[in-house]
Amino acid sequence: MGAVMSTDRRLEKATPETWMNPPGGRWTFDQVKHLDLPFDWELVDGVIVVRGMPSWWHDEVRDELLDRFRSAVPDSDHGMNVERCVMLDDFCVIKPDVVIYDKRGLDLFTMECTPAAHVRLAVEVVSPGSTVDDRVRKPALYAAAGAPYFWRVERGADNCPEVHEYWLHTGTGEYVSAPEHPCHKGKLETDRPFPIGIDLMGMVGL
Repeated sequence: MGAVMSTDRRLEKATPETWMNPPGGRWTFDQVKHLDLPFDWELVDGVIVVRGMPSWWHDEVRDELLDRFRSAVPDSDHGMNVERCVMLDDFCVIKPDVVIYDKRGLDLFTMECTPAAHVRLAVEVVSPGSTVDDRVRKPALYAAAGAPYFWRVERGADNCPEVHEYWLHTGTGEYVSAPEHPCHKGKLETDRPFPIGIDLMGMVGL
């Protein structure tokens, strides 16, 4: 009887009353995907993690990046979105600020999350309440999932975005700074994952 009850507990759906106490110590995405809470959240190692309230600067830069990507992505095989679920595994589903992904082979009308294997570029815009996540935890998760490129966007002293560009090292499975332009200031020029140039100062009206 105990074994049956334990199995049943692992199949429970999370509710606003139980989300802090996952059965067996971890929730799966299927157990939490319909969870309605009064705050934004992600699933990390099977635990609900609250996402901090972003700043105006954060949202402005995120949305401007999306606009630039829409005009720069070279073909219809790639899609992009902001703060949508990326499934790293059953216990880890997070929301990059911006993601570019390969649409080929995906059913865009039924899928609930972007599979990590399809991510081409993940971007995190740093806010005061997300500094450790954006600089440490999330890059490690994206690298472990095999996302080939990662950008971390910091707010410079002049309020202009500064883009730190990383490539996945296939030997170590960790991100390394882009060799030619590890940090873009004023203007971003890169050919990974596709050629793009961005006037960073113009993104926030400078």
